Amino acid sequence: MQAMRLAEKMIAEGAELLDVGAESTRPGSQAIAVQEEIQLLVPVIRQLCERFAVPVSVDTYKPEVAERMLDLGVSLINDIGGLREPSMAPLIARYSAGVVIMHMRGTPATMQVGIHYDDCLGEVRDFLGKAIQTAEDAGILPERIIVDPGIGFGKTLENNLELIAGLDGLLCLGKPIMLGVSRKSFLGEILDLPVDERLEGSLAMAAVGVTRGAAILRVHDVKETVRVVKAMQALRPFVKE
Repeated sequence: MQAMRLAEKMIAEGAELLDVGAESTRPGSQAIAVQEEIQLLVPVIRQLCERFAVPVSVDTYKPEVAERMLDLGVSLINDIGGLREPSMAPLIARYSAGVVIMHMRGTPATMQVGIHYDDCLGEVRDFLGKAIQTAEDAGILPERIIVDPGIGFGKTLENNLELIAGLDGLLCLGKPIMLGVSRKSFLGEILDLPVDERLEGSLAMAAVGVTRGAAILRVHDVKETVRVVKAMQALRPFVKE
């Protein structure tokens, strides 16, 4: 199966987490039915959990899908909805699983329409702070909560750049920060390049994200990103604050 070969390749290149989704969340994309999402995910997730030791994460905002995936053994729910579904946090807590809480304005179908923030970084921080409280109140272990500013999810080019440059403004939340910039459309705007030619831009933004406090990078190009991070880590002891 192609998914297993890709997983093997990513792990060999240094991936420490496998994140899988069945529904497109690109701007303008439409939701698929719960049962269709489950049917697409089950064979892949079952094999990943059985064959590999690295944790498996499922990218979904639907509690019904999350529950089925948790039954199969996934370690983490990557919720682009930021726990807006009331049953999601208690569900994750019941399985003692982890969660990625992401900020998104609206839904994938509507998120890029009429974008406006008075203070993008501040509003993202406030949203994530409230969602963290929701997660902890539901019983999700504090050490199993990760936050994601949602680059490209209801943001303009300027909003995305502000969030990456100001990522350290989320450190006050006290949670690991996941950053997903790989191949995204804002890089296409900057570079005027198609999705398969955005490697250098992806690496540049990931590197800046790491310097600003990102603990987890969600990427397509594992080998190249691992090399960049390893080189940056070698420099760290010599960098004066």
